Amino acid sequence: MNIVLFHSTLGPRPAVREAADRLRAAGHEVWTPDLFGGRAFETVEEGMAFATGTGKDELLRRAVLAAAPYSERGLVYAGFSLGASVAQTLALGDEKARGLLLLHGTSDIAANASADGLPVQLHVAEPDPFETDDWLSAWYLQMGRAGTDVEVYRYAGAGHLYTDPGLPDYDQEAAEATWRVALGFLDSL
Repeated sequence: MNIVLFHSTLGPRPAVREAADRLRAAGHEVWTPDLFGGRAFETVEEGMAFATGTGKDELLRRAVLAAAPYSERGLVYAGFSLGASVAQTLALGDEKARGLLLLHGTSDIAANASADGLPVQLHVAEPDPFETDDWLSAWYLQMGRAGTDVEVYRYAGAGHLYTDPGLPDYDQEAAEATWRVALGFLDSL
């Protein structure tokens, strides 16, 4: 698969490169666009302040420009937290998208979104302060109305960015389970 993998609000941390290497080792071609111009942050608050200052439209513009050279190949869009939000937005707007892999995050869905049969897999902590149960229920229903084929995996007791070994949220068991299931998902596309 051809995968574009977007970083979280913490920026292009080592965990993003490690995830890309894991995907490459499984035989996938992976691009990891830097939406923050090389900036990485220690806290979600710092990253969110930077993202807010940059603006959602600008971040999406950067993401579209980064993915555009590869979109004709039929991309799997993937991302961590904020990057998952970006990936979801791009995948729902790309009729050639092959799949959507969301790690730690989702996004609003346009009322007219349509992605007939798009395979989607979401991995998220339970509970997650950024992805509440009510939000996820509404998101799931909206994705279904948009025509996607959604699988949701929840990881009890894990922190928000539980796949990043450099953060306090890291949960090795949940992270390994996530990668095992995600790699199977990618192999099925």
